[in-house]
Amino acid sequence: MNFTLPSRAALQGLIVYAGFVLIFLFFSVMLWDRGFLSAQNLTNIVLQTAPATVLAVGLVFVLAAGEIDLSFGAAVALAAIVAAMVMRVYPWPIGVLAGMGTGMAVGLVNGAIVAYARLPSFLVTLATMGVVAGLARELSNLQSIPVTAEPFIAVFGGGRVFGIPSLVLWTMAALVIGHLIFRETRYGAHVLATGDNPRAALVSGIRVVRLRLSVMVLSGACAGLAGLLYAGRLQAARYTLGESDLMTVIAAVIVGGTALSGGRGTIPGALVGSLMMGMLSNGLILMGLSVSWQMIIKGLIVLVAVAVSLREPNR
Repeated sequence: MNFTLPSRAALQGLIVYAGFVLIFLFFSVMLWDRGFLSAQNLTNIVLQTAPATVLAVGLVFVLAAGEIDLSFGAAVALAAIVAAMVMRVYPWPIGVLAGMGTGMAVGLVNGAIVAYARLPSFLVTLATMGVVAGLARELSNLQSIPVTAEPFIAVFGGGRVFGIPSLVLWTMAALVIGHLIFRETRYGAHVLATGDNPRAALVSGIRVVRLRLSVMVLSGACAGLAGLLYAGRLQAARYTLGESDLMTVIAAVIVGGTALSGGRGTIPGALVGSLMMGMLSNGLILMGLSVSWQMIIKGLIVLVAVAVSLREPNR
C-alpha cells in the first residue's frame, strides 16, 4: 500500500486545531473554579472576539495576496467615530453607510498607493496608520462619542435574532461570505495565485494591480464593519477602538494557517485563531496576569507563528 504524507498546510491546520483544544483543556482544568467553563464566560469570549474575527477575514485576503495591512486598527476607530458623529445629525442607516465608507476609503487610499505607486504595503500602511489614528483623535477631540440610536444598537450591538446575538450573526455572515469568495470564486483563486507568484499571475492574465487594490479595499470594509460592531456593543465610539486588535488579528490569521509570505490562506483557520487568541486573553485575565504579561505572551505567539509561516520550501 502507498501512503501519502499530508501536505505542510494540512499539518499546520492539524496543529492549529490541536493547539486550540489543548489551550481550552488547560484553562478548563486550571480555571474550573473561576467560571471559565460557564456559559456566560464562553459567550463573552465569542462576543469579544467578534470584531477581531471580522478583521481577520479581510486580513486573510491581504496576506494571501502577498501584501500586509497595518492600518486596519486605526481604521476601526475612525469608522466608528465617523458613524457616531453622523448619527447625531442623520438617521442611523446614514451613519452605517458613513462608517463603512470611511473604512473602505482608508483601504482605497492604501490600495491605490500600493498598487499604482508600487510602494511596499508594509511602509504604506504603517504611514497611513499614523495618519488615520491622528484623524480619529482630531475628530473626537480625545472624547468618547455616545451612540444613542436604539435600532443601531440592536442591529450591531446587543440585539438578538431567534436568541442569537447580532454580533455573532454579523461574524458568521462575514465568515461564510469570505470563505465562499476565497475558495469558490475565480477572485479567490486569483488572490492565491498573485500571492504565490505575482509575475506568473500577471503573465497568466490576472490583473495584479487591480487585485492588490481590491484586497486593500476589502480589508478597509472589514475594518468599517468592525468599527460599527464596536460602536454598537459599547454604545460609544472612541479613538482607542481597534488599537489592541493589530497584534491579535495578525496573530490569529497567521496561527490559523495563512502564510505571511502569501499564496496560502484559510478563513476557517482565521476563525479558530481568533477564538484561540480571545480564549487566551480571557484565561490569562482569569488567572490574574497583568496586561503587560498578556502582551508578552501574545507577542511570543506571533513570533512563533511567523517563524513557522516563513519556514517554507523555496518556490
